[in-house]
Amino acid sequence: MNKIVQVENLKKRYGEVKAVDGVSFTVNKGEIFGLLGPNGAGKTTTVEMIEGLKKMDEGEVLLDGLNIKTDYPKIKQFIGVQLQSNNFFDFLTLSEILSLFGKFYNADINPADFLNRVDLIEKRNVFYKNLSGGQKQRFSIAITLLNNPKILFLDEPTTGLDPQSRRNLWELIESLKKEGKTILLTTHFMDEAEYLADRVAIMDQGKIISTDTPKNLINQLIEKGFKKKIVTDNRANLEDVFLDLTGKMLRD
Repeated sequence: MNKIVQVENLKKRYGEVKAVDGVSFTVNKGEIFGLLGPNGAGKTTTVEMIEGLKKMDEGEVLLDGLNIKTDYPKIKQFIGVQLQSNNFFDFLTLSEILSLFGKFYNADINPADFLNRVDLIEKRNVFYKNLSGGQKQRFSIAITLLNNPKILFLDEPTTGLDPQSRRNLWELIESLKKEGKTILLTTHFMDEAEYLADRVAIMDQGKIISTDTPKNLINQLIEKGFKKKIVTDNRANLEDVFLDLTGKMLRD
């Protein structure tokens, strides 16, 4: 398959702390790739280096064949980045914010087109500050789509959302995949990764300790003889895999 994201031996230190310690993986074109890890595992730092937002100490990142160190101006034209938190203009409407950000790409965009894609067309004349948490997350994804990116980076996109808002965002992410976009997703939620991701990499202490499909990782754990302590059946899930590999509980 076509490797659209290639990460090789990525490293980042803060003093004596190795925040990212030799991370390598690839992402195939058109797949959803989940990067999982407990707080402090290094996943956000890893993604920020891949996006070009943070300087790496060592390693190499290629996005669609271009090197993040030497070709960043070109790369910016085809990636979309949604950060963990976004602050837009409280007293501008959604249409006004989209038009403003469209000018950053020298594009005369139709805000309604992007609001339709994230199911917010009825909110087009609403101030940003009046949106719910789930609506703000969907709107932030609309912003990332303005340059029609090939690769989307979504960092903890459903943290703090209620179950229905999470499910709505999952449907949006699935629809973006169907459009052919490649998505690199970081998340704390194992059910989210199991539902959305074609493959996942589990990080701990700055290293990737396992990479595979959720189904394969679950089957490997069951083959080791794993059984839940409290079960309705004996099937493991991705959260069981994570706990088995890292020994850590996830916290929001």
